Amino acid sequence: MTEDKRWPRLGFYVCHCGGNISDYVDVVKVRDALAEEPGVVVARDVMFACSDSSQNEMIADIKNLKLDRIVVASCTPRLHEITFRNVADRGGLNRYTYYHANIREQTSWAHRDDKEGATVKAIRHSRAAVAYARLSEPLESIKAPVTPSVLVVGGGIAGIRAAIDLADAGIAVHLIEREPFLGGRTAQLTNSYPQDSKGSEVAARLIAEARKRDGIAIYTNAELVGLDGYIGNFEARVKLNPRYFKSSQAKTSLPEQLGGEAPSKFDYGLSKEGPVLMPPFSGAYPELPSLNMEACSEDCARSISQAYGDAVDLHQKSESLTIRAGAVIAAAGFDPYEPKEGEFGYRTHPKVVTLQQLHRLVELKMLKDVHNIAFIYCVGSRQVKTGDEDVNEYCSRYCCNAAMSISLVLLRMREELGGDLRLYHLYRDIRTYGRNEVLYEEALKKEVVFIKYSEEDPPAVSAAGGRLTVTVKDLLTVLDDKLEIPVDMVVLVTGMVPKQSNDALPQILRVPKGADRFLLEVHPKLKPVETAMAGVFIAGTCQGPKDVRETLASAQAASSKAAGIALMTQLELDPFVASVDPKMCNLTKACAAECEYGAIEFKEFPGLGEKAWVNGARCKGCGACVAVCPTGAIQLKGLSNEQLKAQIEALGRKVEI
Repeated sequence: MTEDKRWPRLGFYVCHCGGNISDYVDVVKVRDALAEEPGVVVARDVMFACSDSSQNEMIADIKNLKLDRIVVASCTPRLHEITFRNVADRGGLNRYTYYHANIREQTSWAHRDDKEGATVKAIRHSRAAVAYARLSEPLESIKAPVTPSVLVVGGGIAGIRAAIDLADAGIAVHLIEREPFLGGRTAQLTNSYPQDSKGSEVAARLIAEARKRDGIAIYTNAELVGLDGYIGNFEARVKLNPRYFKSSQAKTSLPEQLGGEAPSKFDYGLSKEGPVLMPPFSGAYPELPSLNMEACSEDCARSISQAYGDAVDLHQKSESLTIRAGAVIAAAGFDPYEPKEGEFGYRTHPKVVTLQQLHRLVELKMLKDVHNIAFIYCVGSRQVKTGDEDVNEYCSRYCCNAAMSISLVLLRMREELGGDLRLYHLYRDIRTYGRNEVLYEEALKKEVVFIKYSEEDPPAVSAAGGRLTVTVKDLLTVLDDKLEIPVDMVVLVTGMVPKQSNDALPQILRVPKGADRFLLEVHPKLKPVETAMAGVFIAGTCQGPKDVRETLASAQAASSKAAGIALMTQLELDPFVASVDPKMCNLTKACAAECEYGAIEFKEFPGLGEKAWVNGARCKGCGACVAVCPTGAIQLKGLSNEQLKAQIEALGRKVEI
């Protein structure tokens, strides 16, 4: 190693990663190759770069060898970028003069069958990292003030749980719910596992707790229509739809002429509801009725006005509300899969129902003359994609447990149902994961019949003479003949799908969707409730299928993350954002048109006139503006065009080993 005074003094460290790298990459050859790079004054291979001893060795090198930059070639920066930035800090370097080369995921794990090729690739990656670091400049984090409140979108159990936890931390909460009442899907369940209590009771307890806290402002019939700003300083636009009722002293019974005509949303169409929507369960909030004006004619409005008097105001209009918050939690819930007409007899026979409808049938005491029930699993889940149509390729996870749980409820109701009850579970696979395995064991002990069917040969449902017959081939028997099971009811065990009424939410929040079309987290293990939009978190089933316990756990995780922002007076953000050289800017405004985050504004510069300017707190460092700037006036701090060119040149150089 010879010092080249044209470059900063650089330290290079390549990690064995306990064999994860060194088993497939010759790290000694990587070390020796990088020792010859201009500017590198020390190159070392270490067993675990993240260990305390290795970190202390780097700090000693920074101080003793007067290093200006450090490069670490190891595992993903998602794991240890912060670790090595802190090493730079402790050694007295600017934390942003450190650079990370990922030679585990991108090299050793990707090329386990070619050690020589993997070594060459690791050298190229490391050279590119050194080329980047040589041109890096010390940067300072961006400081932004914080609005000490949190917006929670969704008034189901996830949103309510998050609001309670935030309020307990002394943080002001704005909780908005699209529907007229809080509670969400959980309130529709006749029982929820593993708590084994009514879903409405779970929701009511959470609602009661939320109402005890002065720090929670609740808005129902409220819809998020826009979100501007950035982490620490969001500005949400909320549409408040009229409720028309002003007083909870309104009659709880409807005038006879306003009886239910429309299918009830809360009861999944199994009952009827009128234009006046009463609280659907005990403990619902608000206790105030709501009027569905779309289902109310002039005569209807006149009757309501006469019946309820001053308790209603039919002249109410939609209102707009602006809410400022430091963080946002999306807890907007899910929709149950709606089977297609004719799918396993759905909608063609009244005794073919979904799992969610079965919960309401039990709760409404509408199960009569039902002695034999067949549950068909994986309806709307684990579908196979054959064309362009979106399908649900994922497993909904909760369905097996839910089917077991409601079966045990039905068995406890055996006498109420007439004393004779036989349950058939037709499944592809049983996935009662974790502690929920006890549900499966209990169902087996109570002589529930389990029949495994093939994906290629699913059960068939037919009807004749008012009776249903399910035909299925049992894969676990040696018999070739199919079973014909006469039943009184077929229950389709349907999974969760993204909520259709929230189609605009990903665009409003600027949060990507995953392959399953649910909102996508940054990393399922390292950042399970964080999103690509800093300051926006996800909780509950808007992220993917979950049971009640998992939903509440994710809500608490999201509230903890949001609280970490809202409790700060000032945030320090990474400085890797766009920056404009006003002398080069010719004001085409192409950059502003390309920016999805509203980060580019225009301001007057003395002697130069109006030029583009970047609000660093809003900028996400995506680089889209850099790509469209015709003069190169915009560059990304920490990733300039010059650095990119240097990396490309380093990658292209021949490697000899």
